[in-house]
Amino acid sequence: MSPIRVLVADDQPVVRSGLATILEGAADLLLVGEAGTGRHALRLAAETSPDVVLMDIRMPELDGIAATRALVDSGSPTRVLVLTTYDPDEYVYEALVAGASGFLLKTDSPQRLLDGIRAVHAGESLFTPTVTRRLVERYVEAPPARPPADILPQLTEREVDVLLAVADGLSNAEIAARLYIGEGTVKTHVARILAKHGLRDRVQAVVLAYESGLVRASRGIGQ
Repeated sequence: MSPIRVLVADDQPVVRSGLATILEGAADLLLVGEAGTGRHALRLAAETSPDVVLMDIRMPELDGIAATRALVDSGSPTRVLVLTTYDPDEYVYEALVAGASGFLLKTDSPQRLLDGIRAVHAGESLFTPTVTRRLVERYVEAPPARPPADILPQLTEREVDVLLAVADGLSNAEIAARLYIGEGTVKTHVARILAKHGLRDRVQAVVLAYESGLVRASRGIGQ
């Protein structure tokens, strides 16, 4: 099996060096480049076709949000895993909407970073619990953009169950256990949800669940 190709984008050389060291210690991961700005990250992404980009939010020339949006809008299959310095990062929500597939704190353990890269590459969404709580708060601050009735007719009852579980931050295996169905069946339901609403990945499905009002303010991920 080919290694997962990873591009690191961060404006701090010491952070890039540390991430590179962590990646080089994993046999199933391959570091294909390091970028210090958002524009450099986009150039390297076009040249090296990484599977995953570790993207810092605050970078010169072009920040991580704009770089993520540009990468997604280009049609690239590359997944973006955003690394945030502080838990209460006000830009996390914007990065998610731009197309990021997950978030980790730079203070997370090396093993969590490696597992996060693998999860995002496999199509899972990834959130640090505390970052997730802030995202939920942001979603429920405003009224739903459209009522649940707008999306429910397009989804089967089981697909609604799966969407709610995705919004709870559960993995495919955890959803399968909750709903007493096979993991392959979960993957099929998730794929259909994404296709019906023209969504790129599970993260956008979470956005749909919250912004539509399907998930109410009284609920939080993991509850």
